[in-house]
Formats: sequence, structure tokens, C-alpha cells
Amino acid sequence: EQKLVPHRDFYNVRKVDTHVHLSACMNQKHLLRFIKAKLRKSPDEIVIHRDGKDLTLAQVFDSLKLTAYDLSIDTLDMHADHSTFHRFDRFNLKYNPIGESRLREIFLKTSNKIGGRYFAEIVKEVVDDLEDSKYQMAEYRVSVYGRSIDEFSKLGAWFCDNNIASDNVRWLIQMTHCKLTVNCTNSLFPERDPKLTEFLTHVVGFDSVDDESKPERFPHTPSCETPEEWTKPDNPAYSYYAYYMPHAGEAGSIEHLVTTFLLSQNISHGIRLRKAPVLQYLYYLCQIGLSLSPLSNNHLFLDYHKNPFPVFHAMGMNVTLSTDDPLLFHLSREPLIEEYSIASQVWKLSRVDMCEICVNSVKISGYSEEFKRHWLGDNYAEPGPAGNIIQQSNVPDTRCAYRFETLVEEFETLLDLQVD
Repeated sequence: EQKLVPHRDFYNVRKVDTHVHLSACMNQKHLLRFIKAKLRKSPDEIVIHRDGKDLTLAQVFDSLKLTAYDLSIDTLDMHADHSTFHRFDRFNLKYNPIGESRLREIFLKTSNKIGGRYFAEIVKEVVDDLEDSKYQMAEYRVSVYGRSIDEFSKLGAWFCDNNIASDNVRWLIQMTHCKLTVNCTNSLFPERDPKLTEFLTHVVGFDSVDDESKPERFPHTPSCETPEEWTKPDNPAYSYYAYYMPHAGEAGSIEHLVTTFLLSQNISHGIRLRKAPVLQYLYYLCQIGLSLSPLSNNHLFLDYHKNPFPVFHAMGMNVTLSTDDPLLFHLSREPLIEEYSIASQVWKLSRVDMCEICVNSVKISGYSEEFKRHWLGDNYAEPGPAGNIIQQSNVPDTRCAYRFETLVEEFETLLDLQVD
């Protein structure tokens, strides 16, 4: 069926990278070239305030005893390796170029001495690459820390002043669950801030990001206090926040996935479902979307060959591939294609499999109905072949019929058991 379709193939069907952290959206070579270029062109620009004085970019690197010539991928030391496996603390340190938090502040922050301009410039270069590819989209997660009441306003200004808006990108606001403070919730008043209003039109959700494997002192039970009543000095359980922020199942308690099953249309990660077959079956029946990042998992919590993605996909779960942190895990300028390429080679995925995963990414994404109908067809939400236009999805009707009929048979079996 695919061979009869003109023009369409894996490369020119729409695919959305549904889980990317903005501060790591570029690869290391891209960041290295950008830093070197700034050292050559703007060495005398004041970029940071430290120890009571302003420092130029040249002075910062002089204090590190480094020149542009000295810099290399090895010097940056930002690629995750064996030392980060099950060590989320070491992984977080990899975000610092050359191990220096001040360089992260200069080049990878939206709010700093230069108004996040360097970060905006490199993000725009990444977005330009997406627009050139035409068929690749991304959902970037930008961090809000809850440190000040005007943090959202500053983020909106950064977005608008640097003209970062693009049809190839949608945005999520991410917070570590311990940072969900009054400063965050009280600053979301877009009617008072036109730039924030504009930014929020491109935002499709909120997400949490944290180390799920941390022990939780207070389990999430029906007797838990409501948010306005919480006065304990320690944070609530991770699943306490899942109603708003479905980032779950990378590590930690299965309870996180139970909560997101009840509350979420899709989640990021979900690899812990391999240890909970009953819950996995429920996710399949409800077709809750899972954005898995096997290369990320391979460096943090689960070896690549143990990743459940091929099993989830084969059984008909609503799964797709995402990159998570290209800066730390990928080597090419097209990290999403790299993710698909490695998966197809290791797990011997067919062309049909690859296109089906792409279609899943569009359906799982936060893009509006207008975009999804344009990319997949007006009836894309219909189950089975009725919702498939092979000329747009490059997925054969035979595959769609098989997925739909198998799911219907599962429900019929359950209904028969209930009657019995």
C-alpha cells in the first residue's frame, strides 16, 4: 500500500518531538560553535554580574584560563555517560558547560544580565532548522523556578522581544514539583501583560521535571491535605502534582503511573509500566499516549535493550519517540531523526512502524485540532481506517484496521467476562 502512495515516505510525514527540554534542545557541536562565535565577535560584551562587579565574556573565559581555540566537545563535557546512570544529581551537573554554572547562566538561561539574548539566538537557530525540515515539529519545555513574582512576565518578554514564535514549535512550562509556589501561580494574569498573553497562546501545557526516584516522606493518600492546607516543611508526594504535570514513570513508585492513568491523556516516559502488566493493559485499553525517550533512558535508568518501547508498540499501545535532551544524548543536528534511526536499527522497525509512530506523535502532541486535521485529515480522530488518509499519514489502512479490530476484540472479551 505504501508503494502506491506518491511523494510520502518517512521523511516527509509530520512528526512531533513531544518531549524536549529547551535548555538542551541543541546538540553539543552547535553549542560549541555558538560559544566560539560569541568569543570571537563579542568578547567585550558585559554578560554577567559576579562578586560585586560586571564581567565581559572575555573576562569570564580568562578566569577559566581558556580561549576559543582551547574549547572542544571534550572540554564542554556535557554528554551523559556511564557516570550518570542512576545518578540524577550528576546528570543535572552535565547542563553546566565545562562544569561552570556561570556559563550555563550566560548561554542557557532566559533571564540573566543580557536578558537571555544569547539563549534566544541559539534557540532561534534550532527553530530555523526545524522550519527548514518542514516536517519536524517540537514541544519545548521551558523552566520556571518560582523565585520571583514577575518570572512569567520576564519569560513572556523574552519570548516576544526575541521573536521566537514559530508554527513548528509549541511550548510547555516546566517546574520541579518543589518549586510550585505562590510566585508561580499568582503571576499568571495575562490580561495585565500583553507579552505574556502572546506567549501563552503558544503554550499547550504545564509539566514537572524532577528525580522521581527520590524517596517520598508523605505518601499520596485520600487523607492528604489540600494544597491550600499544606503546611508541612517537606514536599508532598510526586503524584500529588500529577493532575497538572504528567511527567511520570521514568523511575520511582508505580503510584505515579496510577495517578496519571486517572488524570492524563498522555505522559512523558512511562517505562516503569513494564513492571506493572495490569496497569500497562489499562494504558493500552484507554490508549493513553506515551512519549518514550530510549536514548535518554539508556543513560539514566534503563539499558537500551531493556527498553519496553518495541513491546509497547507491538501490542498496540499509543507510543511515540522523543529526544528529551539532545544536548546530552544526541550527536547530530537532527536529534529526532537520530532517535528514530537508532530505534529502527536496534529493534528492526519497518517503514510502516516508523510512520505509525510519527502519526502517534502528532495525535499525542498539544497542537490544535486545526493543525492535526491539516496534517492527518479531517477525520483523523476516528478509529481505524475511517480516520486514516494514507496519502497524508503513509500508514496503510490494513495496519489501522488491525489496531482497531484488536482493541475492539479486547473490549468485547472484557464485556463477555463481565456478563459471565
